[in-house]
Amino acid sequence: MYHESAIPDPVGQITDELMQSYQELQTISHLDHSPLPNSAAVIRIAQRLQELLFPGYRLSEDHPLATTDLSTMALVRSLLPALTSQISRALCYGANRNASVRIHRPEHDFEPVAHSIYFGLLESLPEIRRVLAQDVEAAHAADPASLACDEIVICYPGLEAISVYRLAHQLHVAGVPLIPRMLTEWAHSRTGIDIHPGATIGESFFIDHGTGVVIGETCEIAEHVTLYQGVTLGAVNFPRDENGNIIRGQKRHPTLEAGVIVYSNASVLGGETVIGAGSIVGAGASVMNRAVPPGTLVTVEKPTLRFRDAA
Repeated sequence: MYHESAIPDPVGQITDELMQSYQELQTISHLDHSPLPNSAAVIRIAQRLQELLFPGYRLSEDHPLATTDLSTMALVRSLLPALTSQISRALCYGANRNASVRIHRPEHDFEPVAHSIYFGLLESLPEIRRVLAQDVEAAHAADPASLACDEIVICYPGLEAISVYRLAHQLHVAGVPLIPRMLTEWAHSRTGIDIHPGATIGESFFIDHGTGVVIGETCEIAEHVTLYQGVTLGAVNFPRDENGNIIRGQKRHPTLEAGVIVYSNASVLGGETVIGAGSIVGAGASVMNRAVPPGTLVTVEKPTLRFRDAA
């Protein structure tokens, strides 16, 4: 005779094991009452912000010029609840994470601060646009393949990564957790260019081709700097305290002064590294924890090619 109760319930057993792992592995479980920003919502906001940065290029639908002021106002107003909500979530998460005692303050406690940060970001957009215009002009001036600035705005992954970085950096400076990294990692996934929102990057910045470029958190990049594909502006090592924990908050990435060019697959590493103004770091070169005087050409000694019969 068939009895359903005699059949083991693998789903129930798996559920019990998962619930146990949720409790044991707290580093990858978020089961408290502190809300997190929603990745999909943050990406949608980033796309709408791009419409404000590049009007006429990235609109979701065509708008006649006669209604540009009205459509811009509508877009700014529509972003208020969405962005304020996500910033509130991030601030709530940050406060609850850092509290010595888990208070689990509610999300709405942070809405006034989030509202202020929202307007601070929006007020910064004209200045961000001014800097991005300089970035576009630098790209057009440096790249003979560029036919027009329009092509750079529409097609160049470097500009996309830089524009998202400049938005993310503004939120990073305002002290918003998580969202800046969510923005730059979204751009990273789309462009292959990894820029930490904590980096400081001057205007007229150009990343040519771009795939594989990495710019670390404490990098300082002056104006009129150009990077090519595969460039790493990274750290050498991570100092640790007496307990073996990484010491955070120290400068560990390089400084590039005005007019520096770093060619493909070069590595510039370490917080003590300063590449002087007008210097060029050649393809495949590596500079680690040293100062390079202004106007220096850094190259790898030319290797010797050997040719022989392949048979």
